[in-house]
Amino acid sequence: MYYILAFLSSFATAVLFFPVLIQLFTKYKLSDSPGGRKIHQHVVPSMGGIGFFMAATISLGIWIWQFSLPDIRYVYGGILLMFFVGLRDDFVELRASKKLLGQLISVLLVVVVADIRIRSFHGFLGIQELNLFASYSFSTLVLLALTNGFNLIDGLDGLAGTIAVISLSLLGSWFYIQGVESYALISFTFLGGILAFLVFNWHPAKIFMGDTGSLTLGFTLGTLIIAFMEINEGLPEGAFMKFEPTFGISVALMIYPLYDMARVFARRISQGKGPMSPDKSHVHHFLMRMGLKHNQVALLLGFLQFTIILLVFVLKDFSDNLVLPLISCIVIILGWRLDQVTIKYVKKKVDLSPRVLEIREKGTKKKRKATVDREGLKDSTINLN
Repeated sequence: MYYILAFLSSFATAVLFFPVLIQLFTKYKLSDSPGGRKIHQHVVPSMGGIGFFMAATISLGIWIWQFSLPDIRYVYGGILLMFFVGLRDDFVELRASKKLLGQLISVLLVVVVADIRIRSFHGFLGIQELNLFASYSFSTLVLLALTNGFNLIDGLDGLAGTIAVISLSLLGSWFYIQGVESYALISFTFLGGILAFLVFNWHPAKIFMGDTGSLTLGFTLGTLIIAFMEINEGLPEGAFMKFEPTFGISVALMIYPLYDMARVFARRISQGKGPMSPDKSHVHHFLMRMGLKHNQVALLLGFLQFTIILLVFVLKDFSDNLVLPLISCIVIILGWRLDQVTIKYVKKKVDLSPRVLEIREKGTKKKRKATVDREGLKDSTINLN
């Protein structure tokens, strides 16, 4: 019951807060202007992450006293620090090195201080327990990848919010079933804030989440997923909702951000660009080129992510050695097919489009000699001298 109340508190707070936030950002011109890689047509207020973060924080503060929770202050401290990294970047763009440093401090607060980390590969690729250094290093890399992968998909109305709602709903429900109150509460409070945000971010968006929101949300999801991996492995054999493919279900919960990040990085590197070079090579850009609208792309990608998660649910008794390669192959094939269909569609569209300029062959233009009817001008008042 208290989880539902926490969810509703967060949702109601955000719904009431966002109109005020939109008016303030519009008044003080804290907005995102169209142009460049951006695909929106009008000036839209940004930094909507402030809204759902504050709503989740208020709701968490109200209901946390109802639970006998372990110490999660370092987890929330990491989320809070990541929030300020995104906020600073939205106000004045940070250099990549400083941005990464701020993210790294947040990640180390969770991985090292809160001790939320990947301790074992659980037999995947024949690897079992990791030593302390390998565990810290791999967990840090994974959490940074999840955070920035989610940040990269925030380029379309409703897309990042839709992906987050799917993952938070499933994580919150699983933590609740297993009696992990702290992470269930975090999941449901953020879920309420994100659903309220989607009311204002659905196409046509009245506000964007900005780095303030996407970094905070990506980091929160990443932290919850790593916590899920270790709790899942600690469950006894035959426990309800225990997943044998721990890596498989964890990857599935963030399959679209991870695939999109790997895809754009590979494309940029193959073209001789830096992996962080901005362009329009994301999956949602390709789908937009095919004529789909913002809401259609968000629903399609959300449906595909949910389908992959459902597939792992069906295969929850099989090992990562089967499930992880299987879902990876499915996603890679779907992505390859999307590229082929998009290129074919764009070429056909270009061929059918009317030509703006028509180039004539040299020498085909006939010269015409100008003539003047002098007889007709004899009685005219025009001075011919």
